[in-house]
Amino acid sequence: MTSESRTHIAPEPGNLKGRTILMSGGSRGIGLAIALAAAKQGANLVLLSKTDTPHPTLEGTIHTAVEQINAAGGKGMAVVGDVREDADVQRAVQEAVVKFGGIDIVVNNASAINLAKTDQVDMKRYDLMQDINVRGTFLLSKTALPYLRDSAHAHILTLSPPLNLDPKWAGQHLAYTMAKYGMSLTTLGLAEELKDEGVGVNSLWPETLIDTAAIRNLPGGQQMVQGARDASVVADAAMAILASPPAGVSGNFFTDGQVLTLAGETNLEKYTLNPEVPLVQDIFL
Repeated sequence: MTSESRTHIAPEPGNLKGRTILMSGGSRGIGLAIALAAAKQGANLVLLSKTDTPHPTLEGTIHTAVEQINAAGGKGMAVVGDVREDADVQRAVQEAVVKFGGIDIVVNNASAINLAKTDQVDMKRYDLMQDINVRGTFLLSKTALPYLRDSAHAHILTLSPPLNLDPKWAGQHLAYTMAKYGMSLTTLGLAEELKDEGVGVNSLWPETLIDTAAIRNLPGGQQMVQGARDASVVADAAMAILASPPAGVSGNFFTDGQVLTLAGETNLEKYTLNPEVPLVQDIFL
């Protein structure tokens, strides 16, 4: 948490009806789970993603995600583009404003990962993580700011971890740690910068491994997810944050379980894939 953190989680079902959310990524995994949860409340979802065509092994494109959003009760729009590119981000913001009249919420979901040690990380992969994770988060937030300031319910939510300076995490995967902490520094800085402007700025991170197609496709992934929670745990936590008045919840590095507990949820077991297998704690915690 920052020195100005506010932690008032006060979810109001249906609060996001008619709100416009601009999200990076979102074609599959946790991002899609968040988008569909918001769609069920009647939100508008604008997705900025490169996934225009099917992946060889992973289901879902930006277009199938929009179809699911519309079927769930929301209004979806696909903007095919790259969060690393200034022109693409500006276009996504402008198309959101033209179609829906403004932007209420930014969700920085897009992220690249490589857990290799320093001498195994080639600089192309290093640059990719810095450009998507850090630059993309900063750029999307920055570009949407004029419209967030005009919203009566303005939030920025970034899927990034607490700033844990235990050397363990930098030592395990330095390049990735720097990239994810860069996202979290954006939360830290914007929460302070915007503390008197009514914009809620927070990070959200899963307490445990989350069951996604990307994890299942890894070697041994089917076994790994036995110790995971369903992606709906992150989505429900995101809804609790985004449905809360932004002036009362800002400057936090939340975990999903922490948010749901603050929201009054007493049964986190319902998100567990296999209750007989111990949950695998996520990194950075």
